[in-house]
Amino acid sequence: SRQSLTRLNEPQLIYVLLEYAASTDAHSPAAPPLNLCLVLDRSTSMQGLNMDMVKATAIQILRRMRPQDTFSVVAFSDRAETVIPATRNADLAKLEARIQMLQTAGGTEIFQGLQSGYTEIQRNLKRSHVNHIILLTDGRTYGDEEQCLQLARQAGAQGIGISGLGIGHEWNDNLLDELAARTGGSSMYVARPQDIQRLLIEKFNLLWQVFADEVELNFSLPQGISLRYLFRLQPEAGLLPLETPIHMGPILRDHSLKILMEFLIEPEAARNERAVLLDGSLTVSIAALTVPVPSLPLRLIRPVSDNPLPEPPPQEIVDALSKLTLYRMQEQARLEVGAGEYEKAVRHLQQLATHLLAQGERGLARTVLLEAEHIQRNKAFSQEGDKQIKYGTRALLLSGLEN
Repeated sequence: SRQSLTRLNEPQLIYVLLEYAASTDAHSPAAPPLNLCLVLDRSTSMQGLNMDMVKATAIQILRRMRPQDTFSVVAFSDRAETVIPATRNADLAKLEARIQMLQTAGGTEIFQGLQSGYTEIQRNLKRSHVNHIILLTDGRTYGDEEQCLQLARQAGAQGIGISGLGIGHEWNDNLLDELAARTGGSSMYVARPQDIQRLLIEKFNLLWQVFADEVELNFSLPQGISLRYLFRLQPEAGLLPLETPIHMGPILRDHSLKILMEFLIEPEAARNERAVLLDGSLTVSIAALTVPVPSLPLRLIRPVSDNPLPEPPPQEIVDALSKLTLYRMQEQARLEVGAGEYEKAVRHLQQLATHLLAQGERGLARTVLLEAEHIQRNKAFSQEGDKQIKYGTRALLLSGLEN
C-alpha cells in the first residue's frame, strides 16, 4: 500500500496484496482427478426439504464424476455410516439407490462424520489428485470440537482440503471457519434449503478448476514486525490463520489466488535504510505434474525514508480494503457483544449499515439495523442475523475482484 515506510517514533501499518495465477501456457496440464468425499449430516433436524435437497444434489454430483475421479459418501448423526465407499466407475443406479435410502435420526457429532470421511479419502490419497472433503451440517456439535480441529491439522498436512456448508442458523460458524482455514478450504452459509444445490454444485465446479491444489506459505517475521491480519479475497473469501505454515487455498485455472496482509511496523523496525516485512517461501503442488514444483522465495522489503514522497496506494488495494473494512466492522461488533460492550457493538453496526447503504446494499443494511435493535433488547446477536451479516459482508469481498 506504500512504496516506502516513514522513519517514525510510532507504529505504522502497511498492506500487501499477494496474487498468484495459473500459467497461461498452452501446454499447461489437464485438470487433475478428484478424490472427493461428501460428509452429510443426517441428524433429525435435517428431516424434510434439507435432506431431500442434499440427496438430490449428491446424486447430481455422482452423475458428473469422470472415470478417473474417486467418490465417496459418509452420513453421520451421533455415529457415522459409510454410504458409498471410495469408488470409481461403479454402478450408478446402485449408488444412487444407497443415497436415496438415507433417513434422518439422532443428534449431531461432526467428528464421527469427519473421521470416516478422512478414512475414505485416505484409501485413494495421491498427490496427483485433488483430495477434498465437503461437510454439510445444520447442527452444532458438542464436546468433539478439538478432535475435529486436530483432524483438520492432520488433513492439511497431507494436502486434504475440508470445506463446510452450514445450513440454517444453528451450526457453529467458528468451527467450520477454522476447519476450512487449517486446510485451505472454505466455509459457506446456506440460508435456505433451496440454496443447497446451487452452493454445493458451485463448490464442486471450483474443485474441477483447480490448477494448484496445495499452496502453503512458510515464513518468519523480523523483530518489530507483526502480521496482524490475513484474508483470502479470492477465489473463495475467508480469514486465514496467522501462524506458519499457512494453507492459502487453491489456485484455479481462471481465478488467481489473492491474499491481503496487514503488517504493523514498530519504530525499531524502521530505523535502517530498508525494512524486511516477511521472509519466507511458497510451496505449490500442481497435481497434474509428475515433477515437483520448486519452492518460490517470498521476501517483502520496503525502503525507509525520513520524508517519503506522498503516493496514493494502488487502487486494487484501496478497493479491497474498503470492502474488508465492512467485514471487520461486524467482527468488531461480535467481539464487543462477547465482552458485554453492547452500546459499542450497536454503534459499530449502525456505522456498518450506513456504509452498506452508501454502496447500495439495502437488504444487508436493513438486516444489520434489525440486529442492532436485537442487541439493544436482548444483549446478544440472534443466531440467524449474526450469520447473515458475517457471510453477507464476506460475500461483498468477491464482487469486483474476479479477473
